[in-house]
Amino acid sequence: MGVVPPAPGFLEELRELTRKDGALLVFDEVITGFRVAFGGMQERTGIRADLTCLGKIIGGGLPVGAYGGRADVMAMLAPEGPVYQAGTLAGNPLAMTAGIETLSELAAPGCYETLERRSAMLADGIAEAARNAGVATFGTRVGSMFTTFFGDQPVVDYASAKLSDTRRYARFFNAMLEEGVYLAPSQFEAGFLSLAHTDDDVRQTVAAANVAFRKVNPGR
Repeated sequence: MGVVPPAPGFLEELRELTRKDGALLVFDEVITGFRVAFGGMQERTGIRADLTCLGKIIGGGLPVGAYGGRADVMAMLAPEGPVYQAGTLAGNPLAMTAGIETLSELAAPGCYETLERRSAMLADGIAEAARNAGVATFGTRVGSMFTTFFGDQPVVDYASAKLSDTRRYARFFNAMLEEGVYLAPSQFEAGFLSLAHTDDDVRQTVAAANVAFRKVNPGR
């Protein structure tokens, strides 16, 4: 459904309930891992999960995934514990090398400050372009992840996300394509900014958005 940040107190309540009832709190950080902070959403929120799932971002996009968690939980895995787990590509040398290099890049000083600044520059620029063209949008952003919802109501959950004007988004998508910018074709995808994007890339994207929004709302 795109980027929809949790309501204040939601994750804290989950942590409290699971701790109270003795259940494991699992964070699926396949999307948020390393994109919103080096420590994912857990670093941004200060909430520690019992288990964490990560996706191919740890390998720079190569087919690799990982999970980890509390020492006592991970001790249940073989060879230390009774739970067997294996994968066809587990320990693949190419993916592991790509992972090491990716994490080295992300650990460099100033990496996430740069991502935060450029992402804000992009999201704010797109929002301003929409306002200037008289197109109702609601933007969300967490770190380098963002979504521009086409509608005049705040998007706080699945139900409100579904109210988005998908036809108008489709027109915007095609207008941006005409300006040389390829966005996700679905209204309900998250956008990601990477370290490969430059300030000039962001400025060009915002300039394209100004043209595209006017095409979406030609009366302005």
